[in-house]
Amino acid sequence: MNSDLLDIPQGKIASVVTHLEMREKPEVAPHPAQAAELVFHARPELDWYRDLFTRIGADWLWFSRLGLTDAELAAVLNDDRVHVYSVRVDGRDEGMLELDFREPGECELGYFGFTPAMVGKGAGRWLMGQAIAKAWAEPITRFHVHTCTLDSPQALPFYLRSGFTAYRRQVEIADDPRQTGILSPDRAPHVPIIPAD
Repeated sequence: MNSDLLDIPQGKIASVVTHLEMREKPEVAPHPAQAAELVFHARPELDWYRDLFTRIGADWLWFSRLGLTDAELAAVLNDDRVHVYSVRVDGRDEGMLELDFREPGECELGYFGFTPAMVGKGAGRWLMGQAIAKAWAEPITRFHVHTCTLDSPQALPFYLRSGFTAYRRQVEIADDPRQTGILSPDRAPHVPIIPAD
């Protein structure tokens, strides 16, 4: 067996990114009703968004949006083609669905997830049903998403079960956000920190 190993510079992290897509709306089985409300946020408040994003990515290395300036984040979230929803349970936002229609004829499932308090309660199938219905209600020919090995190991099989098909794999190398101050050093202990020189 031939394989190539590449050194990752100290202070960096690497992940395998899998890109997935669906080219037509799948048949979605009905999902049990949830004791949750899907709430649309036309102009999400930045601190609210960062708090929810951070709580959802609590066990993983969700960091891409946390490194954006206020102006950069607002430019994305205030775009009418980016639809941000929260999953509200007992008055508290515990999940996120973000659909990005900025590419004509396409929808990207930008972010999808729940806080640790909601994981394992069956809400994922319900929220994916909502995502599929809302994405395909628009004039699109492609719904796509990507996930990586820094996210929950349940994400990739979940997307495949939901009707997405994998079509591309890449390796991404980034600054370790726990060393740049974006995330605390105790985040994602399953990914060891290799200090920069």
